[in-house]
Amino acid sequence: MADASFDVVSKVDRQEIDNALNQAGKELSQRFDFRGVNATVAWAGDEGVTLQADTEERVVAALDVFKEKLIKRGISLKSLDADEPQSSGKTYKISARIKQGIESDTAKKIAKLIRDEGPKGIQAQIQGDQLRVSGKKRDDLQAVQQLLRGAELDVALQFDNYR
Repeated sequence: MADASFDVVSKVDRQEIDNALNQAGKELSQRFDFRGVNATVAWAGDEGVTLQADTEERVVAALDVFKEKLIKRGISLKSLDADEPQSSGKTYKISARIKQGIESDTAKKIAKLIRDEGPKGIQAQIQGDQLRVSGKKRDDLQAVQQLLRGAELDVALQFDNYR
């Protein structure tokens, strides 16, 4: 029998982010406390989002609305990397990025965690921006998944290709 394995990945469905962005934009245009402050939220490039408003407190409130919509769509806030509000002429802007993939430093940290605290006989190999975890027993793999869910990591993890 071949080894059982699964992939540890960090990816976000772009369509869900687009839906959250549209919902946040609609709420910003309709809510009374955002009237007259020109609050907007829009895509900025491939993996970026820009929030804009006339005052610093309103742009921070717009970011909160966007985060709320992300949570409702089932997207972890660990995958959102937002900057501090920046003054740009008469408006304030917040640039945010959607983190996709596991960075090599984080992948090394996860592999070390699996080696140190995981069951014996489990291997973790870094493959680009994901990790392949393999072992003889499926129970051990499920124990590794529980270990990673409970770990304090700064990246949202999903488990794919469980075989």
